[in-house]
Amino acid sequence: MNPERFAQAIEALRRVREQVLHAVVGQDDTVDTVLAALLAGGHVLLEGVPGLGKTLLVRALAKTFSGQFSRVQFTPDLMPADVTGHALFDLKNQDFIVRHGPIFANLVLADEINRAPAKTQAALLEAMQERQVTIEGETHALPAPFMVLATQNPIDQEGTYPLPEAQLDRFLVKVLIDYPAAADEVALVRQVTSGQVGDALDLSTVGTLLRPETINALQQITAEITVDDQVLDYAVRIVRATRDWPGLSMGASPRGAIGLVRVARALALLGERDFVTPDEIKRAALPVLRHRVMLAPESELEGLSADRLLVGLLEQLPAPRA
Repeated sequence: MNPERFAQAIEALRRVREQVLHAVVGQDDTVDTVLAALLAGGHVLLEGVPGLGKTLLVRALAKTFSGQFSRVQFTPDLMPADVTGHALFDLKNQDFIVRHGPIFANLVLADEINRAPAKTQAALLEAMQERQVTIEGETHALPAPFMVLATQNPIDQEGTYPLPEAQLDRFLVKVLIDYPAAADEVALVRQVTSGQVGDALDLSTVGTLLRPETINALQQITAEITVDDQVLDYAVRIVRATRDWPGLSMGASPRGAIGLVRVARALALLGERDFVTPDEIKRAALPVLRHRVMLAPESELEGLSADRLLVGLLEQLPAPRA
């Protein structure tokens, strides 16, 4: 890898991370995981109770680059065409024209995705997988880079349509946003209440640093990060272990191992290294695998979580040594 090109990538990512963290206080790990998904060319499912900054994080990230950003508020009456677009008859020209939906953007915020019916969810998830949309029999490619960040609320289940496990697999990572630490919460409250009307965090200080083509170049650099055979084997062993691990009724597919390596490469770049270590694989394991495994009924009765079982797996599975 070209050292100068690598150094430029490191500097660009450092500046983007600083800008986003200035707006999203106390969520360093979450920001790193979302940036890693962007570098890996994947999509993100954000889950957390209201008021933890899920939408703010996406808006702050969108402001750091000059590409197109769109937001879709998912509701029970949202139709697939409201997301993908539709054909209209132009009376003036006596011909059909295609009006693109909000999916035609570089960064798409799908807010409260579990409030839309399955048909609308499927239209979005198909576009995520294929990176193209078919309208009236005509295929339209989505812009590059293309990333969907979907949010959902884990506590309000009335009037929602949970995403099926097979469709959850389309997301490269699932990020659980937790409450900030006490010191971070104090800083957050001080920042919002200092000489400002309302309760919204100010994003005016977040600068535009990257162009869409720059992100494409960063994604290519990420794909060139070195992964040793032993580290690759470690990622595969973790995924294979989930398939017969006590407490899990279903393990991750090979797509999980692929996701582990992709996210680990991005975390290595964020850590300013041009090679992946076992620590990056471990760090990527929870966000990449937590939505790809299913708990056994007895684990649910005992109140266990996928994260707890995966942590136990990582503790017992030996990692390669340098």
